[in-house]
Amino acid sequence: MSTEAQVIKTRLPSPPPSVDELLDTVRSAIAELKGKDPVEIDVRGKSSVTDYMVVASGTSSRHVKSIADEVVKFAKKLDIMPLGVEGEREAEWVLVDLGDVVVHIMLPRVREFYALERLWTVGDQPSASVDEYGEPGIGSGELETRDEDDL
Repeated sequence: MSTEAQVIKTRLPSPPPSVDELLDTVRSAIAELKGKDPVEIDVRGKSSVTDYMVVASGTSSRHVKSIADEVVKFAKKLDIMPLGVEGEREAEWVLVDLGDVVVHIMLPRVREFYALERLWTVGDQPSASVDEYGEPGIGSGELETRDEDDL
């Protein structure tokens, strides 16, 4: 009696899908199961681990796990096997590592507590006290001057 050996893929398809194609696939998977508030964060230059992080919420632990499973299923359609999937058992925060894109599916309270969007986007937006030209604005410690005609 012989049994067939199981083959485990350890490399990306040739040629690998583009990052944009992978992001589109992740977006589609999250939308398919109605994931809440998906956010894409470009971490190129900030992390050597991945290029993009996608963060989305599920309404319950079952919903979080289902969205993560859908992301894996859609990635497999591109012939990509996840490098890792973590947190499926508790399903409060499930991480799916697709290489160039790491997907975080979280319960809203967990997402709010860890605030990954804020953590990875610090310094990306100009401060509120600087206008679009880089000049100090109102509230930056400088007084606004007006002509007498404006009064």
